[in-house]
Amino acid sequence: MQFYDRAADVVRAYYDRRIDTPATLDTDRYFPEASRFTGAYPAIRREALAVLDTLHRVPRFHDLMPQQADISAGDGRDWRMFILKAYGVAVEENLQRCPTLDALLAETPDVVSCVVSFLAPRKHIPAHRGPFRGILRFHLMLSMPLADDGLPACELNIDGVPYRLADGDTLLWDDTYPHEVWNRSDEVRIALLLDIWRKDMPADAALVSAALMAATRAWIRKRGMSYGG
Repeated sequence: MQFYDRAADVVRAYYDRRIDTPATLDTDRYFPEASRFTGAYPAIRREALAVLDTLHRVPRFHDLMPQQADISAGDGRDWRMFILKAYGVAVEENLQRCPTLDALLAETPDVVSCVVSFLAPRKHIPAHRGPFRGILRFHLMLSMPLADDGLPACELNIDGVPYRLADGDTLLWDDTYPHEVWNRSDEVRIALLLDIWRKDMPADAALVSAALMAATRAWIRKRGMSYGG
């Protein structure tokens, strides 16, 4: 854990010096292919709801990455990740269950990772930062519980700014900024999370990013994670 934290700090410090963009970004500029996914929202949502029927088989985030147990397991409530693609490594058995996403990923190579995220009722993900600014995070909300006032019951707070995404809403953001999540409802929140290759990097940062991606793919293949589902 200490080695992972130190390595993440070194990577973040490098990218902080080389890339200076805000916490949230313009989707049309940085991910124009987003319309492919938003246009297929009803079909993607149906596929995610089908996975919900076997949610107990989907691994929790800390099952996949024990280094993240403080973030994922601290309150004893589940944060489950149905992974279709991880840093360029396809998870074929999961792609077969989601043919719409399978087809979209095949025609959108800049999406390096694709996950359907299931956040348990009353789950809290404490504030943290991702280590790798070579990718951007795209949210497509698939099933958002509502509070008593009819507003979205889950909050994503990014760098001190709260976001409440309704069904079908999207957000493109940089997860190296501090962020925190609350599900203040008694229902599961379901979101599509895409990691997008950042296109505006300086040449040296692009080379470092490519090397980190290759190393991560090699680690994933060597470890042979069980993705469940």
